[in-house]
Amino acid sequence: MKILQTEIALKLNSLFTVLERDEQFFNSPLHVHPEFEMVYIKESAGKRIVGNRIEKFSAGDVVLMGPNLPHIWINDDEYVKGQAVDRARSIIIYFHPRLFENGFFDLEEAAPIRDLLKSAKKGIVLSGKTRAAVAGYMERLLLAQGFKRVLLLLEMLECMAVKEELAFINSDELLQHESRQEKDRLCDVYKFVNENFRGDIQLKDVARLTNLTPQSFCRLFKKRNNLHFVEYLNQVRINNACRMLLDTDWTISEIAYNCGYKTISNFNKLFKETTGYAPKSYRDVAKAAADRFL
Repeated sequence: MKILQTEIALKLNSLFTVLERDEQFFNSPLHVHPEFEMVYIKESAGKRIVGNRIEKFSAGDVVLMGPNLPHIWINDDEYVKGQAVDRARSIIIYFHPRLFENGFFDLEEAAPIRDLLKSAKKGIVLSGKTRAAVAGYMERLLLAQGFKRVLLLLEMLECMAVKEELAFINSDELLQHESRQEKDRLCDVYKFVNENFRGDIQLKDVARLTNLTPQSFCRLFKKRNNLHFVEYLNQVRINNACRMLLDTDWTISEIAYNCGYKTISNFNKLFKETTGYAPKSYRDVAKAAADRFL
């Protein structure tokens, strides 16, 4: 069961696309693409997988996802069997990061939108009046023509960026530090963890990469990342475990071992705390969805 890699801009020959879908049930497999994606669920219900989280969705949900974030919407069985009273209806917006290149986000005025899109790597779900306002923008975007569509997109993103009714779907970007470019004494730590998470990582060895004592390193890491190093290490391991559950047929024990966990019980506990599901349940839900598209 592989995560399908695709590119919307190439398929649709556009860096910015707005679509309305009306189906019996959502029929896209688990996939990733380099575009940002906004989804407004007009009708239907089920479960969604975004990154390493499996959560329920229902009519009215609005979600923003950053590039290369694995995702899928899985309708309840009544939709697949044709027994639902409504249909799977949604509005979807795709826009490629290249849409706003050439220094646009270097403008001070664009900083809130830049920060919003950076946070979209985690997946963002909207609530309250912000969700209603953004859903309205998406309805208007369906009808807009020409450059008015781009202006509406920017207005919608600004509306989201200045509001507080947003929640992250994942606790941290998936392997977020792989592409970090600024000079930072922690860069070597991020690289080391992402390359060696399968092994036994000792705090003293990681601290040595920064030329700090373990105590000073822990203080610096917490200040920079707003989480303890051990929490970050577990996030990297669980994020990789999610991919292994979807991309391999390894047993749960094999995956736990290959992600650096010495006991299956500890792995199961941390996996459920992070994703909300036991490892087997996470795989079963995704596999059941994938089987529909074979």
